[in-house]
Amino acid sequence: MKLILRIGLFLILFGVLAFVKIKYFPRENAIGALPASTSNGKPIVVVTGVSGYVVKSEKLDNKIFATGSIIANESVDIKPELAGKITALNFSEGKSVTKGQLLIKLNDADYQAQLDKSRAQLRLIQQSEIRLRKLLDIKGVSQDEYDAVVLQINNIKADMQYTQTQIDKTEIKAPFNGVIGLKNVSVGSYINSLSQVATIQMLNPVKIDFTIPEKYVNQVKIGETLTFQSDASTQNYFGKVYAAENQIDPIARTLKLRATAQNPNYVLKPGAFVKVNFNLKEINNALMVPTEAIVPILKGQQVYISKNGKAQAVNVEVGVRTDTKIQILNGVQVGDTIITSGLMSIKPEMPVKFTKVI
Repeated sequence: MKLILRIGLFLILFGVLAFVKIKYFPRENAIGALPASTSNGKPIVVVTGVSGYVVKSEKLDNKIFATGSIIANESVDIKPELAGKITALNFSEGKSVTKGQLLIKLNDADYQAQLDKSRAQLRLIQQSEIRLRKLLDIKGVSQDEYDAVVLQINNIKADMQYTQTQIDKTEIKAPFNGVIGLKNVSVGSYINSLSQVATIQMLNPVKIDFTIPEKYVNQVKIGETLTFQSDASTQNYFGKVYAAENQIDPIARTLKLRATAQNPNYVLKPGAFVKVNFNLKEINNALMVPTEAIVPILKGQQVYISKNGKAQAVNVEVGVRTDTKIQILNGVQVGDTIITSGLMSIKPEMPVKFTKVI
């Protein structure tokens, strides 16, 4: 008797638990997807817990955000044309230098001795030329004898000019106004044409190299003003585009541009990373959707819209991007409800139920 009562109580308890489970905790077929009804014995899955966004036109501040690097307006690695021993270094590391300033002097004693020898030979042969010219006037020597002396004079002068050129090469001068970097040699060092003594850079103005996507090529013109920031400062700097590469990179599909900016205090350093910002023409009636609504596909992008309570995949053409939204050029209209979450669980023609629409 007791056993029958226990079995009866167990069946009643089991029935109550089953009713509660079916009533309040229906079985989920997928994440956020519940069977709403049946058709021909097959459950119709409804995706729940998704968010939506109603497309509307808005004013778009058309901007281009790019990254780039600062480079010196002019930059030269200081290397000698001749091999020799350094006799003088006439610059301070990290300091400004002026165009034509003597930076390095190499030992030129051999060339100076050769030049003195040529000068002595020139004086002697010039005296001979004077005597022969007088004799030539009275037919005392032939024209050939006189011409041979003149040829010797010209040869000596050419040798002197060559020697003087070599002496000039022992003096390394600043090619422009700039700032010289750290030196790699000392007085007494023997250097050759492969030795890099230091680097001199013109830091005012500086150049900014950056790239923009191919689709903006016709919107950015030479002379356009831009703003940029470096990681070393939160200050906004201004520059002006003055040159562009003559071809688009076929791999990255970008165009390289170059701008110039004033840098009177040398705050901007070559090699620094910068964020470039272009303000282009404003768009008054742009259709913008959240970036998370875009689904990449093999041949472009698509979004899911809700029509009559069902999800529909629509191919779209995208335009300008902002930090949180992206412009839709074709594919959707004002008033369409774009699905922005739960996209991994959605398939075309699947019923959806929104928890939030903005």
